[in-house]
This record gives sequence, structure tokens and C-alpha cells, in this order.
Amino acid sequence: MNFFRGVMGGQAAGPQPSGAETIQKLCDRVASSTLLEDRRDAVRALKALSKKYHMEVGTQAMDHLINILQTDRSDSEILGYALDTLYNIICNDEEEEQDESEDAVTPLPVSGKYKNVSMPDENAQKQADDLGAQFTDKFIQDPEHVTLLLTLLEEFDFHVRWPGVKLLTALLKNQGAQVQGIILVSPMGVSRLMDLLADSREVIRNDGLLLLQQLTKGNAAIQKIVAFENAFERLLDIITEEGSSDGGIVVEDCLLLLLNLLKNNSSNQNFFKEGSYIQRMKPWFEVGDDNSGWSAQKVTNLHLMLQLVRVMVSPVNSPGATASCQKSMYQCGLLQQLCTILMATGVPADILTETINTVSEVIRGSQVNQDYFASVNAPSNPPRPAIVVLLMSMVNERQPFVLRCAVLYCFQCFLYKNQKGQGEIVATLLPSTIDANSISAGQLLCGGLFSADSLSNWCAAVALAHALQDNLTQKEQLLRVQLATSLGKPPVSLLQQCTNILSQGDKIVRRGSKVQTRVGLLMLLCTWISNCPIAVTHFLHNQENVPFLTAQISENLGEDERLVQGLCALLLGICIYYNDNSLENYTKEKLKQLIEKRIGKENFVEKLGFITKHELYSRAAQKPQPVFPSPEQMLFDHEFTKLVKELEGVITKAVHKSSEEEKKEEEVKKTLEQHDNIVTQYKELIREQDAQIQELKEQVASLSSQNDQLQATITQQLSQIQQHKDQYNILKLKLGKENQSQSNSQGDSSQVNGLQTEELTQLREEVEELRKQHTLLQTQLSDKDALINTLRSEGTQTADESAGGPGNAELLKELEALRSQVQSQSAEITQLKTERQELLRRAEAAPSETVPSSDSSLDASKIAQLESRLAAQTSETERLREEMKSLSESRADLQQQLASATSTVAILQTEKAKLQTEVQESKKEQDDLLMLLADQDQKIHSLKQKLKGLGETVEDEDDLDARDQTDDDDEEEEDEDED
Repeated sequence: MNFFRGVMGGQAAGPQPSGAETIQKLCDRVASSTLLEDRRDAVRALKALSKKYHMEVGTQAMDHLINILQTDRSDSEILGYALDTLYNIICNDEEEEQDESEDAVTPLPVSGKYKNVSMPDENAQKQADDLGAQFTDKFIQDPEHVTLLLTLLEEFDFHVRWPGVKLLTALLKNQGAQVQGIILVSPMGVSRLMDLLADSREVIRNDGLLLLQQLTKGNAAIQKIVAFENAFERLLDIITEEGSSDGGIVVEDCLLLLLNLLKNNSSNQNFFKEGSYIQRMKPWFEVGDDNSGWSAQKVTNLHLMLQLVRVMVSPVNSPGATASCQKSMYQCGLLQQLCTILMATGVPADILTETINTVSEVIRGSQVNQDYFASVNAPSNPPRPAIVVLLMSMVNERQPFVLRCAVLYCFQCFLYKNQKGQGEIVATLLPSTIDANSISAGQLLCGGLFSADSLSNWCAAVALAHALQDNLTQKEQLLRVQLATSLGKPPVSLLQQCTNILSQGDKIVRRGSKVQTRVGLLMLLCTWISNCPIAVTHFLHNQENVPFLTAQISENLGEDERLVQGLCALLLGICIYYNDNSLENYTKEKLKQLIEKRIGKENFVEKLGFITKHELYSRAAQKPQPVFPSPEQMLFDHEFTKLVKELEGVITKAVHKSSEEEKKEEEVKKTLEQHDNIVTQYKELIREQDAQIQELKEQVASLSSQNDQLQATITQQLSQIQQHKDQYNILKLKLGKENQSQSNSQGDSSQVNGLQTEELTQLREEVEELRKQHTLLQTQLSDKDALINTLRSEGTQTADESAGGPGNAELLKELEALRSQVQSQSAEITQLKTERQELLRRAEAAPSETVPSSDSSLDASKIAQLESRLAAQTSETERLREEMKSLSESRADLQQQLASATSTVAILQTEKAKLQTEVQESKKEQDDLLMLLADQDQKIHSLKQKLKGLGETVEDEDDLDARDQTDDDDEEEEDEDED
């Protein structure tokens, strides 16, 4: 009892043991006690001492505590004490106390909490961190310790699970990468930690969120696993349950974890979008009309929610993924909700600034979203476009600096790859569209460009430059803008006014002599006249501009002015490179001579190169958003850095080139243009030939269809001929019956004559119809002959170019055969018609005259002769058709047999070659085996001789064979005896 009084702080008589001695005794009891109660009491005492004697407990007791975790798994109480003790050793108590004492109303940035500690506290914090890192290294030396801890997290007991979560979080804070690697290779390691989010006890769930935050920092593999463990669904459910933006610190932790999972992880971003989780973000931004009294926690939550939207549409993401997310945000109404916050009143300044930045990236490069943003109006009277309201804030020097930067970024994103929007902004400056009763975007930009505030000058110049970016049409349109400087003076062009501010020596110069204003104007002029020869001519037309630029470049000025000199050199270089030599005094060659005389080429290139060497240039080139620590450092625009990178090299080459090299280049360009013209001519010729070939193919197709129609017509005619033959046979039978019945009575004769008259009329009509059809066929054949002759002549001209020549020749041959067949059929029809008319004539003359028996017999013989001829012709035709059919079938069979025989021969040859190869290889192997056997026989013989020489009895193969034969005979005799 005295011992425990000493440990727990009670009073005891005699000298008190030191802390290290007490801890040593407790460690001995933990290691040697057989009773669980004794070990539990000792671990409880170590826990109590671990906060005060941080290093001593960690040094002496860590191994014993780990052993407790491994051996006493059945007792949750001792496990909890051991885990709490390890947590106290590894983590930093001072940090926990500071976190608890912090003011909860202070808004928190994304990176963590602000701390206000004195220097001694910082030193103590550093020592504690180093000590915690050392104990962490000792704990994770054996990866099994972390695996053991993951196993303990499966325990549902609160006293085990909660300290286990805190201990693992502390390990990840101290040595994140190493612990992440161990958890990653541990089976079901991440899944066990994800189960913490489903714990019904809020304290474990909330600490589980902190654990997952540490686990997912900077490890893409773990981030993917966590995402596919349904983390998005669980986190969004927790955010909804906790009240979304009105929720507490738990919502903030969920949002921080979501940011860890999505930032710089394209796989998780795609999974988030495909899972329709973007649609679930819309309710977060539904703020009411009463925006007064926002709590610090709500500001922090909404700030993180806006950052989460920006992560999905960040310019650093792949363009396809960003465009897809932008489309989803517009379709689900998220963009509309953000614009509502943008135009609402009473929104805190930092939320408004972040909302502007978020809207900027949601509309950047998306035509649909940019068009929607252009249609948004502020709830004012009269309503004004949101763009105009934002620009009013940008050029207002009383607005916060970060807000003005955000508005500039929003305007840049609105114009990014948006030629329609660029045209609308420039149009507000043109004389024909200016409305005196309303304030337009162009008027605000001009007002900011010439105001007394240098920051407004710079922002307006950059904004106007973005309205001209990669848009030659708007660069030329802006040359038409005229400004009224003062009463009684003629208007001045906008280009002239910009150069006046740079070069004239009145109040405007003193007001615009600040570096920021001059840099902004020079960036605007460089963007304006680059790749626009007309603007270059307008700029050079002012006689004062070139002398001013050369004077600026050649002077020796201070550090700040060197940047202005570099931009002046860039502007002069653009005037050389994009010069069309339309002004005689300022041609390319004369400007280069001027540089060589007044400045010097090397000096000019050195001044030009100073732009890219400036530290602010490198910072602006990193990302599109203008982020500056202070207004004085706001000098370069991101898009302008791209222009400088593009033009620096070509301007340097253009200045160093001589007139002879330029002439050579022009000659090369002319040669290339001629070459291009020749290539273009050949392309046109090929296109014409392709068109002709296509036309011929169409004609061939039409002829093929006409051929099919002719075949059908011929078949129809053959059937009609067959019908006429049948009718002719019927008529012949009737005529024979009439001749037989003429001697019977006159009344019968008159009846037959009446019947013949009707039939003859019908036959005449049919003969007339056949004659018309024959005439029509003859006409069609003549048309086809003319078309065939035309095609034949065209095919002869384009025989080398057209790929369908052989097909046309075959078609022509087929048509010739068909035509001859039709002509033969027509001749046959004509002959039959003639014979039929003769028969009809005789039949008509039969009733009025008495026909002798010899004439009737003559007619009968002719009829029989005709019948035989028709039958012979028909049978001959059928026979020829059958022969053709059989020949074509036999030809097809023979071709098929030939093909199969060819393939069989090829297969047999291949197999033959393979067999020959195998035979050669087997022969080679047999020879090798024979040689090997011969060597072995020789060796065996020599060994036998040696054994015989040594006196050993060696049996030859003949003796062995004889012995085997004897053994076989003995076995046979034994079998016979048994039988």
C-alpha cells in the first residue's frame, strides 16, 4: 500500500523513490506478475505516470506494454490502459491542451488551426515532437505491432477501440509515410479503418474521421481504396445528418477528408462524378435571405465546400474531366445556386471572394456556362448584368484587394476561349453601341484604365487584354474606339491614348508613371498589336512612339525600371516581327537599323530577356488565378507570360537576321507557296478524276439496272411468243375443223365464219400490240447503243485513271450479246407475224371461195413444216441453255476442286518438309546414340579387361544370356510339377 501511495501521490514516511525507480519497479511487476490484477494495477500506474515522466515510461515500459497487447487480449481493461499509456508516450500532450484551449469562434483555414504560442512553448513543442517521433520509430520497427493495433480496432469495447484509434492517429501524425505503407500491405487494413465511420458512438466516429484524414494524406493508393470502400456515400450522409453548412466541427472534418480524397486524384474525381455525387452538393449552397450573423464554423464549412467544388473543375485537371464536371454542375443547378450567392446581400467578404473564384473555374472554357453567366442579373433597380456589377468592384479602390483579384480572375475565365463574350465586351466600346443611360463593361474598363489608382489601371488593362486574346477580329474592332479627352479637342483613339499615357509629359504621365500602371499598359499594347499587322501600322503611324521606345530601352535606369525597359523592347520587337512594311519610314529593315544604332542588338536582347528572369514572372506563369501577397507585386498576368514565352525567341531571331537572310526566307516562302499551289492543283485534278470515276461508276450501275430491265423485258417477250404460238396452234386446229365441215351445210359455214371473224379481230389487235412493243424495244436499243458508244469513248480516254475499265468492257460485251439476242428474237417475231398474216389472209378468203382439196393439203403441209421448225428451234434453245448451265456448273466445280487441290498440295508440301526435317533430326540423333553406345561398349570392355586382370570373375553377355535361359527352363519345369 505504501508503494501505491507513493505512485498515486499519497504521503508516505521515509525517503521517496525517484520517478525512474518507480517506473522500473512497475515494469518489473508487469513483466513478472502472474496475476492479471497485479499486472492491471501496474499498467494503470504507468498510465498515470506517462504524462509527467514522458521519456522514462517510453524508454522502459514500451516493450512491456506491447507484450501486454499481445498476451492479455482477453481483458479489455488492461488493453485500454496499455493503449492509453502508449498514446501518452507517442503523442504530444501540450498540443492537445493548446487545441482544447483555442477559441472556437476563430475561422479555420484549410491547412489547420492558427496557433499563438510563445518562443519557449515552441521549443518545448519541438522537443516533444522529436521525442514522439523517436518513440514512433521504435514502435513501428516491427510492422507486426501496427498489424496488431489494426486487429485490436476490431474490438467493439469502447475502452479498447477508442484509445486504439487515437494511438494509430498519433502514429500517422509522427511517421505518416511509414505507417501508411504498413497499413497498405496489411490484409483488410483500410477496410477495418473504414468501419469506424459506421460506429454508433459519435466520439469513435469523429476520431475515425481524424484518423482517415491522416491516413489519406499524400497517398494516392490509399485514397483510391478508401474511395472504393464507399467513403463518398458515408461522408455525404454524415454531412447531411450534421446539418450541412450549419453543422459543427464534424462537417469540417468530413469536408477535409473529402478534399484529401479528391485533390490531385483524377481516378477519385471521375468516380465522384460518375457516382452522381456532384448533384448532392447543391443543397449545401442554399442560403436564405437572412445572411446576417454567420457563425465562424459556418464560414469555415462553406469555405471548404467551395474548395471542394473548385477541386472538381480546377484548371490543372485534364480538360475532358473538367468539362464533364462543368456540364454536370450546370445541369444539376449548382452553378445557378453559386450565382445566387454571388448576387446575395449580407454574405461575408471571404465567402463572397471564394464564391467568385469558384464560379470563375466552373465557367472557365465552358461555352454553355459562360453564356449562362452572361445572362445573370443583379437584383438591382434597374437590373444590371452580374459582369458589370463585378467590374464596378474591381475598379473601386475601396474594395478589398483579394476581392478585386477574384473579380479579375472571374472576368478572365468568362473570356477564356469565348470569342462570343469577347465580341460583346468590345462592342460596348464601339461608337454605334454606346448607351449614355447605362454603364457598360467597356466604360468601366476604360474608366479603370485611366483612373488615378494604379491597381485599377493594371486590372483594367489586363481585363481588356483578355478581351483581345487570340481574337484578330476584336483587335481590329478595338482600333475604331474613340475617346473624348476634353472639351473642344478632337477625339483620340484608344490606342493613341494608351501610348500618350506612356510617352507624354503632363499630369497623365506623372499619374501613370508608377511601374504597375506602365506595366499594365505595355502588356495591353503587346497583346493588342501581336499577330495583327493593321494594329502595328496604327501604332507606328504615331511618330512619337518609336523614339519613346528606343529612348526607354537605351537608358540606364533602376531595378524596377528594367522591367519596363524589357516590355518596351518586347513591344518594339513585335513591331518588327509583325510589320507588313506598309509604312516607308518604319519598315522591318529600318527598325532593325535603328536598334543597331541607338541601342545595340546585344543590349536589346539583354533587356528583352530580363522579363523572363523576373521572379514575379515565374510566379504568374504557374497557374491562371492571379494570387499576389500584396498589390505592389501584381505585375504579370498568366496569359501574358505565355505570349512572352512564344515571342521572345522569334523576336531575337528577327532582330539578328540580315536583309539577305530575310530575302532568302521570303524566297523560300515563295517557293513553298508555289509548291503548295502545285500540290493544290494536283489535289484538284485528283478530285476531278475521282468525281469522273464516281460518275462512271454510277453510269455503270444504271446500265446494270437497265440491263436487268432488258432481261426482264426479253423474258416477258419470250412468254408472249409462247402464248402466240399456243394461240396459233388453236387457230390452226379451228381452221382444220372448218375445212372438214364446209361440205356439210351453208348455215354451219356462216356460223364458223362468224366465229373466225371475232377471233381474227382479236388476233389483229394482238399483232398490232406486238408491233408497238417491238418498235419501243427498237427505240430503247438505239438509245442504249448511243449511250454505250459514249461510255466507250469516255472509257478509252480515262482508261489509265479509272479502276472500273474491265467491268465496263464485260458489261459492253454482255450488252452486245443481249442486243444480238433481242434482234434474233425480233426477226423471229417478224417472221411469225408474216406467216400469221398469210394464214389470216387465207382464212379470210376461205369462206368466199371454194378451196380445192389440194390447197388445203398444201396449207396443212406448210403448217406442219412451221410447227416442226418452231419445235426444233425451241428444243435447240432449251438444249443450249441446259448446256450453258451444265458447263457453268462444271466450271465452278472444277475451280473449287482446283482450289482444294492447290491447298491440299500446299499442306502436303509443308508436311513433307516438316517430315524431312524430323527425319534428318532423328538420323542425327541415331548417329549420336550409336557413337555413344560404341563408346560405352568400349569403356565396358576395357573395364572388364581391367577386372579380369585384377583376378575378378566377369561374366560376358553370352554367359548372362545362357544363365537367363537356364532360369527360364527351371521355372517351366516347376510349373509343370505344380500342374
